[in-house]
Amino acid sequence: MPLWLQWTLIVAGLTIIALLLVFIFRQSKALSEGKKRQAKADEFIRQRRKDMAESVRVIALAIEADQVEYSEACLRLKGLLDHLAPELLEQSPYQVFLEVHDRLQHMPTHQARQATETRFLEKLDKERFEIEKQYADEIRRAATAIRLHSFDD
Repeated sequence: MPLWLQWTLIVAGLTIIALLLVFIFRQSKALSEGKKRQAKADEFIRQRRKDMAESVRVIALAIEADQVEYSEACLRLKGLLDHLAPELLEQSPYQVFLEVHDRLQHMPTHQARQATETRFLEKLDKERFEIEKQYADEIRRAATAIRLHSFDD
């Protein structure tokens, strides 16, 4: 084999090795950045769950201290539990949050409530207060239970 061919093959081999090293380095860097992004996303989700669990506990405390209307609390708790632990809404005593939500979901809230006629709102409020009264004991028991529930996975 001629000497020039040997040197050409050696240079070609070294070039391929250098290119492969660059490729490996870039892939390694991309994997590292992907792991960092995933860790950041996991931390965000963990913190979000922690914040939702804290919100559930605050609402439960407000129920126990009679600082919030039961209907409002049930609507909020049902929404939080949908994301935090939806299976709880099918279990006793927590299912009361779903039951009250289902009985109240047809009622207007926020801007829709402001745009609704006063007489109709009075009728809806009367219905809402009756539902709150009907479920009051169950709501209080469920609030205590949900406040003490551990949401750690």
